[in-house]
Amino acid sequence: MDKFKSGFISIIGRTNSGKSTLLNALVGEKVAITTSKTQTTRTAIKAIVNRENSQMIFIDTPGIHKPKTKLGNTMIETAWGTIPNVDIILFLIDGTLGKIGKGDKVVLDKIKESKKKTILVINKIDLLKKEDILNLINLYKDEYDFTAIIPISAEKQKNTDELLDEIEKHLPEGPAYYDIDEYTDQTARQLAEEVIREKALKLLDEEVPHGIYVETEKMKLRKTSKQEEIYDIEATIYCLRDSHKGIIIGKKGEMLKKIATYARQDLEKMLQTKINLKVWVKVNKNWQDNNSIVKKFENK
Repeated sequence: MDKFKSGFISIIGRTNSGKSTLLNALVGEKVAITTSKTQTTRTAIKAIVNRENSQMIFIDTPGIHKPKTKLGNTMIETAWGTIPNVDIILFLIDGTLGKIGKGDKVVLDKIKESKKKTILVINKIDLLKKEDILNLINLYKDEYDFTAIIPISAEKQKNTDELLDEIEKHLPEGPAYYDIDEYTDQTARQLAEEVIREKALKLLDEEVPHGIYVETEKMKLRKTSKQEEIYDIEATIYCLRDSHKGIIIGKKGEMLKKIATYARQDLEKMLQTKINLKVWVKVNKNWQDNNSIVKKFENK
């Protein structure tokens, strides 16, 4: 019988390369929020893939970008902070760039420094010609001795099983760190905060979303009169300006109602139970530079 293998794998790349989409595709469950906006992921989210002879713990990290606030700095530190403690790095690039971009170069330098086993993952191949993929492979091959190079489409879930096979091959022998029915280390409270933020990111205009964070004030499981389980969740969306508050609430409260409805529908699927969700909006002008709030996003 094959010996059991396990290990930690960090997914690193610049913003918008598709890290969270890839994570969800590998796990087969929604564990990371995904939007077309940059800098969607703020913390290192762990997701678990259990196979017959292995357990892989993936860490999705914030995208590499130029930080402008304390929050931005913390996000970058979180991404780099995962590198020393993992067995394998998945370096995800957006294949449609067709070259080694500035952000990719920064990641490459960190990988070279770490000398870690690294699998280069070329994403969005559904949008590329075969020769474009080959060109990219050759470009990157000259930069680093990658453990493997796997072209994929996270969106279309193309070659994701091949990627899992390749990772499994290079994992060390080890125990299962999590129960086999677990697929994330996030608490229900964190999932609620992230799903509400995802809906806000998707529905709001460009300038508003990055200035928000969500806090779950209350989360209580109770039984209804019909003995059905229901979660009472109360959460607050914090934003940077009064004008943003108006936009998030919307005319006659329509936008906030929409955000809450979509979030509730998602959470009911994820938590497999009925949800009673109430969401408020408050202004907190300097939260992105507030130590006690930014601490929430630090790598644990």
